[in-house]
Amino acid sequence: MKKIFILTGEPSGDKLASKVIQRFKSLNPNAEYLSVGGEHLKALGIQSLYDLKEVTYLGFTKVLLNIFKIKKKINYTVNKIIEYKPDILFSVDSPDFTLRVVEKVKKKNPNIKTIHFVAPQVWIWREHRVKKLKHFLDHIILLFPFEKKYFDKENIKATFSGHPLLENNIKSKIDVSQIIKNHKKIISIFPGSRKSEIDVLLPILMDFIKLMNKKYDDFFYVFHSTSDFNKSIQDKLLKEGFKNCGSISNEKIKSEVLKSSSFAVAKSGTISLEICNAKVPSIIIYKMSFLNFLIIKMLVKVKYANIINIAADEEIIPELLQSNCNSKNIFRFVDNFFNDSKSMQNQINKSQEVLKNFKINQSTDIAASVLTDCL
Repeated sequence: MKKIFILTGEPSGDKLASKVIQRFKSLNPNAEYLSVGGEHLKALGIQSLYDLKEVTYLGFTKVLLNIFKIKKKINYTVNKIIEYKPDILFSVDSPDFTLRVVEKVKKKNPNIKTIHFVAPQVWIWREHRVKKLKHFLDHIILLFPFEKKYFDKENIKATFSGHPLLENNIKSKIDVSQIIKNHKKIISIFPGSRKSEIDVLLPILMDFIKLMNKKYDDFFYVFHSTSDFNKSIQDKLLKEGFKNCGSISNEKIKSEVLKSSSFAVAKSGTISLEICNAKVPSIIIYKMSFLNFLIIKMLVKVKYANIINIAADEEIIPELLQSNCNSKNIFRFVDNFFNDSKSMQNQINKSQEVLKNFKINQSTDIAASVLTDCL
């Protein structure tokens, strides 16, 4: 029986991995699995070595403060993978964790096929990493077509699959009107999937809703969360006395709520692609420590934080970052959009043009085929 080890480092990677593995399982029904994963892989019946939260760290300073703990966890993970003896080590995203593990595994057992999904963003910073990757990666699966040239240059086998989260899905039978009462319009809120992000952004977002409630009474705000943080977000919303807010973690419900939304306010990240794919206008927010921001500012090669804006070389989706990420600014931008339907439609139209280059309806098929071919 062939064995696959799936290695993720955060909830978004767990979600992407589950999309590919679900398809892979249908093609290879007799394979055996073990992982470092979260709720999505668990839903497929795949055991994780430990809770994903144990390796989800955000920012340079956070990593530095936990460097010995992270090294210990990397070594533990490496030893467990070597002990498991998989035919394939399938790592997904979170390169600062997953690729460190993969490199050590490959040195200890070169016979394990190493496939990585979601390339490190070498087009943003640290392009020199590509040279190092060729020594321990057998194949890399790419989300975006413009990434391929970086890996071709170093003769690393690379396949563009497109983004699994942009595939056309079968319409759900979930009736959102049963969740959102009184026919209110929905604003979807994405505060992040890491505790450190939620701790920073949730207070700002709650203050934004308070400002909105002073002017509008026809909106319901839905926070999209993970199961780990859903209850704590709900508790904080209740403590603040909000009557027009809720938090959800069920993926099918989240998808339908997003499709039914009038607008979205989202933490910078992959979720922006899903929002654009749902043809929902949005703004992007993000805030980190001043020291982390300075470090990133010195290293990055692009003007924007959002992939849609980077690909277009234009701020199609407004970005409110750092000091600009505050409740008054968020309110101002959202309020302006609701008073300018032409701007909202223009954002949707432009983002759809960008998405055309990222979409492949057989994305999970392509990624699963790469894994199958390596067996």
